[in-house]
Order: sequence, then structure tokens, then C-alpha cells
Amino acid sequence: MIGIRLSLFAETRAAVREAMNTARVTGNLRAHNRCRAILAIGDGLSISGVAAVLGVSEESIGDWITQFMSGGINSLFPKKSPGRPPKLSKMQRKELAQAIKAGPEKAGFLGACWRSPMIQDLIFKRFGQFYCVHYISQLLRNLGFSYQKARFTSDHHDPEKRKEWLRCTWTQILKLAKEKNALILFGDEASFPQWGTLTYTWAPRGEQPTVPTCGIRKSYKVFGLIDYFSGRFFAKGHVERINSGSYEAFLSDVIKTTDHHLIIIQDGARYHTSKAMASFFAANADRLTVFQLPSYSPDYNPIEKLWKEIKKEGVHLHYFPTFESLLSKVDTILEAFKMTPAKVLSLFGLYQELQAAA
Repeated sequence: MIGIRLSLFAETRAAVREAMNTARVTGNLRAHNRCRAILAIGDGLSISGVAAVLGVSEESIGDWITQFMSGGINSLFPKKSPGRPPKLSKMQRKELAQAIKAGPEKAGFLGACWRSPMIQDLIFKRFGQFYCVHYISQLLRNLGFSYQKARFTSDHHDPEKRKEWLRCTWTQILKLAKEKNALILFGDEASFPQWGTLTYTWAPRGEQPTVPTCGIRKSYKVFGLIDYFSGRFFAKGHVERINSGSYEAFLSDVIKTTDHHLIIIQDGARYHTSKAMASFFAANADRLTVFQLPSYSPDYNPIEKLWKEIKKEGVHLHYFPTFESLLSKVDTILEAFKMTPAKVLSLFGLYQELQAAA
């Protein structure tokens, strides 16, 4: 390319440099490179040298200089390329999203799980547009969808009781905790099997990860309570079958560790609500107040998330040749969480949002 000389007045140079800084802050790489090119050519560098540094053609540099000379600094901020017009209009894309949310059966398919060829067929039949099946996943991401594993939700849910818990019962618990200077303890139990637990992990394509297992059907049970205010974590391991007696022993140990009144929030497990536990709670009413979570509402119990974190960090994909090795591993992880109350506090998002909105 024939050499081009460009002279910049000090005022123009300052304006281009300011535009380059703006482009850098806003992440506009194309405008940033154009500003760099103009400044470099203005400093007497060759077009070939600037093109090599920026990784563009000499013709592009020449075009930028021509545009700058005729259009000024605004020409350094190119408009977004319109690209190829979409096959589906905005209204059609909205209709497609609603059809996907409604599920395959509503769209006339037999299955209940969306697959890319099914969505390809749906688009063709409803809108007369043919999409390559390999592009369907990108289209769905653009519409705000992601490929996820479904989860179960109980058909025994009582929506009104769940709303009442958040709206009324939780408010009552906070008020009582303030009056009694009490801890609010969400409780539950978890089981850690010696035969191991599996989860997703990265591995070479075509080489499914394998984990040894002893096959012994024995597990380590753990009682737990987490405090809403401080993130304190109370835990106690148990090697035998859980019952009202072992639950009572755990709560008795917790009572001895603090002078605070304890508000226990628990689910409806039989050993939580047995006659023996009712007698225990009545005998310790000066130290304990108990609230029951709504039925089938594990999502209202933050300690459920803690168990998942413990299993993810210390148990999944591990091999435990002996029961003692399992106990040692779990106890180590339990102690680690006891020492990090901030992690525990981060699990109370739902209730913290409710308190902030009150």
C-alpha cells in the first residue's frame, strides 16, 4: 500500500486519545483499535507496522484513516453490523418461548422432555422456518433457556401453608427471638454412605470416570443445626439408626453449649414429632421453642444446602475402603464448616431477603 502521512493537531490528538480511553472502559475493542491506529499513524509509524501490531490488513488501516479524515472522531466508533435478519420475528420468538415453557405435550408431542429435533419440528410446523438442528441450542440460549436436569417437587405441597409460613410464622419467630435473645436454629439430619456417592465431573470424551466402591451398605448419620444470626454450626455424628432417643441426646448436648434460648425449626420426621420428643420439648420449654416447617418444604430449610456443600467438598467421588475412613473424612469437613460461619450465613438468602424487605 502507498504510504499515507497523517498530521494531527494537539487538540485533535487529545480528542482521539480521550475517545480511545472511552472505548477501553466500555469494552469497545473495534473503536479502541481504530483510535490506536490513528494515533500511531499520526506519530509517523508505517501502515504495515501498525497493521502487524493490531492484527488487521493494511487496507483496513487505510479505510480507517479515510473515514477519520472525512467523518472525524465519530467514524472511529463503528455501528453494529446488522448481520443477517432473523428468520423469526420478535412476536414469533416470544410465541416459541411460551410454547417451550408449556411443555412438549401441549405442543402435540408424546414425550415430556424437549429435544432439539422436536423444537426444530415445532418451528417448521408453526412458523414455516427451517433451522439446522445444531443451531437450535444457540437459539434457545438467545431466548433465555438452558439445558438443565429436572427436579422433583411433591404434589403434596400446600401453597397456602407455605405462604403463611413465610408471611406469618417467620415474622413470629423473629419477634420471639428478639424477645428471648434466642438463637434461631434450622435443623436436619444427613446420611453419608460408605459405598460412595457420584456426581458430574470433567473427563476426557468417551472415558467415563470410575470410582472404586466397597459395596458395604453402611452409612454415617449426622445431626445438624445452623444459627440464623451467627452462622454457628452444631453437629454430632451417629453410627446407629436415628431415632427419638438419639435426637434427644443431640439437642441435650446443644443446650449445654449455650445459655441462649433455642428456637428449633425442624421438619416432620417421625423422630422429631414422636411422643417422646413432645415430652422432651415440654420438659425443656424454658430453653426450647419448636416450630415445624410446612410439609414437603426442604427448600425452606437452609441446612439442606449445607449438607449438599459438605457432600460436594468431601464425599462425592471418594473411595472409602473402611467405615473409619468415611468417619474421619466427614468429621474433618464438619469441623471445617464450623470454622467458617460466613459460609453458613450465605445459605440463609431466602430469609435474609424477607427480613430486608420487612
